[in-house]
Amino acid sequence: MRATGVGSHPGEDQQALDEAVRVVLGELGEEPGLPYLPEVPGRGATATMTGRGLAVLEGLDADLQPAGWRLTGSSGSPGVDHRRTRSLLAQDLDTLEERAQAFTGTFKVQVCGPWTLAATVERPRGDKLLADHGARRELAQALAEGVRAHVADVRRRLSSLERLVVQVDEPALAAVVSGSVPTASGFGRHRTVDLPEASQGLEWVLGAIESSGAEPWVHACAPGTPWGLVRGAGARGLSVDLGVLAAADHDVLAEALEAGESVVLGVVPGTRPATEAGDAQVTERVLRWLDMLGLDPEELPGLVVSPTCGLAGADAAYARAALALVRTSAANVQAG
Repeated sequence: MRATGVGSHPGEDQQALDEAVRVVLGELGEEPGLPYLPEVPGRGATATMTGRGLAVLEGLDADLQPAGWRLTGSSGSPGVDHRRTRSLLAQDLDTLEERAQAFTGTFKVQVCGPWTLAATVERPRGDKLLADHGARRELAQALAEGVRAHVADVRRRLSSLERLVVQVDEPALAAVVSGSVPTASGFGRHRTVDLPEASQGLEWVLGAIESSGAEPWVHACAPGTPWGLVRGAGARGLSVDLGVLAAADHDVLAEALEAGESVVLGVVPGTRPATEAGDAQVTERVLRWLDMLGLDPEELPGLVVSPTCGLAGADAAYARAALALVRTSAANVQAG
């Protein structure tokens, strides 16, 4: 039984990133914690989930337009914004390396998934990559290659790690497979991506993570995420918001846990609620869920608790409190 966070933290500058690394290592650096590289998207477009995903791409260039990120092709000469997002990721990894070089346990990093990138990044000719079958295929393959290099870089920096998890963030996957992503005009919707293609795009990225010696997880907090498809594509960890799951999703999670895989239950709000729950209430919620499925917490080493989504919309004090709450709750569940 472990505790972790989804990834994002509040703040608007590099000092906020430094503080977030310190908080994560302080709250989750010892059992039952699972620390991670924080993301601080408030620093601007180069630090958002999309920007961080583009920083990892191999062989494709991008630039920043008034409407957002746009691919510019494969010239091998990235524009200034693309260089900045790569530089910022390297700078964040430098900070992590300085603070966590001696860490020896399990560590997590996050990367934007291929379908969320396809739903948020534009083609050179305009509109989302999602509109172009060939472009979205090329994007997924470029991300898979880039992830290999990213895993190698993290392992080089944190050479004492026992286990590295790479969480692929796919908040837009549900919209992609349901045909709910709006077109550039806002008046239409992109066509549904069929399930075999959606699975293949994920398979390339998740397979690249696993073949690089890391463990592939997928996070999504949107209702309607096809968790059976995600698990079938090779995810060895499923990170969910417990409050938005459909009835069939619970069976998929139970099967994953019984197979020795990881399930991350989002049970603490990502922003400060009107009435804050204590660790006893969070613990009880996890135990009730396990009881509903007939699962024994003592036999589920892959169970993890976390906030429901990222903490970027919270204040710094609540972000710290949320991590402390999931850590204490995990210890309570583990203790029985």
